[in-house]
Amino acid sequence: MKTIFLLPLLLISITGFSQKKAEPVRFINPAKSPKPNGYSHAAVIDLGNSYMVTMSGQVALDQQGNLVGKDDVTAQTRQVFINLKNIVEEAGGSLDNLVKLTYFILDVSQIQKVRNVRDEFINVQHPPASSLVEVSKLFRADILVEIEATAIIPKK
Repeated sequence: MKTIFLLPLLLISITGFSQKKAEPVRFINPAKSPKPNGYSHAAVIDLGNSYMVTMSGQVALDQQGNLVGKDDVTAQTRQVFINLKNIVEEAGGSLDNLVKLTYFILDVSQIQKVRNVRDEFINVQHPPASSLVEVSKLFRADILVEIEATAIIPKK
């Protein structure tokens, strides 16, 4: 009789029920992205059959932390989308997985330039939801645009 009671415990241990569950949230900072200071570039949340990736606002800093495109919203936007691409790829997805973009821009009259660059990177047949906010200032005077993003990446 004792063996019968021990056998289910042995089976549970062998099948992995005693293993720790994966963390529901992991934070990532891709090597191709500028080094963050006091924040993570993204949180990857396990939703069961997919992952949700919420990305911090990205600006036109390259991998070394240098500004790309001083006084050029087109060049800055391109670098922002490169940064977003690096993050979503690190999480296992692509920019086709974007579901939401939030733009913070100093001069809303420049939005068409931002959209033109965006269209080089996203699925224009099924663009993500988006919001646009004109701001008077970003965290540095030479930053013209900041973009936050959310992606949903199906598990493979």
